[in-house]
Amino acid sequence: MPIPYSGRLAMACMLVLTGTGHFLFTEGMMLMLPEYIPARKAIVLFTGIFEFAAALMLLIPKYRVVTGWVLIVFFVLALPCNIYAAIHNADLHTATYDGAGLPYLWFRIPLQLFFIAWVCLFILKKNT
Repeated sequence: MPIPYSGRLAMACMLVLTGTGHFLFTEGMMLMLPEYIPARKAIVLFTGIFEFAAALMLLIPKYRVVTGWVLIVFFVLALPCNIYAAIHNADLHTATYDGAGLPYLWFRIPLQLFFIAWVCLFILKKNT
């Protein structure tokens, strides 16, 4: 299996895993959004479906590049949600406010940058 395809497959697997979390931990994921945002549950479920769709689209050559760009935008837009969750100590698994808090950002911000770099390397780079 060629390395670029393996990179796309790995990102697709990650998206399926995180998308599944939107359905297993819906209430906890809702804590990542301020209460004044309407339809928080619908947003969480929609983004889970989006991650499943993106995973599939990464494996279809015709849609790979546009999906890569959409994922970069998605990763950038998701970062404020992660910051909000950290500031409020949201625990996504228990749907409580006794999570790791701000130290979580020392992991999450580099992880978001890693995901963006991964998309650039394995999805957007020509001849992959």
